[in-house]
Amino acid sequence: MKVFSPGQLVRGGCLLAFGASFLNTGFLVSTGTSVSHLTGDIARIGSGLTSGLQSNSYHIISVTLATLGFVSGAVASGYVLHHPTLEIKLPYGRILSSFGIFLIAAHFTQPHLPLLAIAITSAVCGAQNAMASRYRGMVLRTTHLTGLFTDFGIYLGMKMKGHHVENWKLFVPVWLTFAFLAGAVTSSTLVFRGSTHWILLAGIAYLVGGLIWSIYKRTGNRKKLFPLYRPKKRPRRNGTL
Repeated sequence: MKVFSPGQLVRGGCLLAFGASFLNTGFLVSTGTSVSHLTGDIARIGSGLTSGLQSNSYHIISVTLATLGFVSGAVASGYVLHHPTLEIKLPYGRILSSFGIFLIAAHFTQPHLPLLAIAITSAVCGAQNAMASRYRGMVLRTTHLTGLFTDFGIYLGMKMKGHHVENWKLFVPVWLTFAFLAGAVTSSTLVFRGSTHWILLAGIAYLVGGLIWSIYKRTGNRKKLFPLYRPKKRPRRNGTL
């Protein structure tokens, strides 16, 4: 069975983390609602219900829709993939392309139905987060950082204790964090500069990325992209180099 290498995991994970952060920060800046990192927003719902202020009603509705959308996306991902382990044979390309289509729809609905756009984008983030959540004993998260920081601390502590921990398990959270930060900077810059097409850009990127992966998966010209496997070294014969 063909599997991803740790290097491919880092590259693909960084792209997904960049995309999730791009979407989350864009909505956070433009609407005040997170579409992927819901812990803080749900806490704010609790405080809003306690205070009983009517000014919090819109935020409560938006976060509720974001939460329902995120869970619905995770359910859809589990239904389609029915396996959380990262495997090349699974239809990731088609799923990424469908994310792009949904995000393009969110772009056109946001000016008129912003709550619907929040729900759609949250569903995309939830589906992405559940798309491949395990790899060689490691739990993968590309839509928020809390789990990444936890994993980094666990593996670093184990390594300091003298346990055998593969180095790539330490580097994955670090690289994903940098990608997440880059996505946040990029989308916030676009929103602050008045761009109204940032969701559309994300949708096109997901759509094209899914198509590229599908082509890459099905063609024999894999060396022209990034190789799935390092070429095996041929054994040397006696007397030859």
